[in-house]
Amino acid sequence: MPTLHTYDYAVIRVVPRVDREEFINVGVIVSCPGAQHLEAAIEVDPARLRAFAPTLELQDLQPWLDAIVAICRGDAGAGPIAQLPARARFHFLTAKRSSVVQMSSTHVGRTADPQGVVEHLLKKMVRVPT
Repeated sequence: MPTLHTYDYAVIRVVPRVDREEFINVGVIVSCPGAQHLEAAIEVDPARLRAFAPTLELQDLQPWLDAIVAICRGDAGAGPIAQLPARARFHFLTAKRSSVVQMSSTHVGRTADPQGVVEHLLKKMVRVPT
């Protein structure tokens, strides 16, 4: 029987007008300390974003989304936060903030395949159902 690991995840959201609290899901972050796994995946549908927030330019948003992925990977060029332990990076990224890029509340699950969880959550929470 495969080893099950507890993981936490949050959905990455774009909130064009914070005062309205409307959002579109654009990615996920999964932290699985038992498997030493921290990963963020972003999938922005430009047409959907444009329909949802016509005044928001994707090229203005992209550096913020790229930074989330880089911090999760621990990239040296992502600044001092990226050099923290993985669990601290997850908590930093999922902290409540009032900005255009926000995270959902964190949720918990168990899996034997943390990378598979990322794909599952993208399909379930981010991609438009086909």
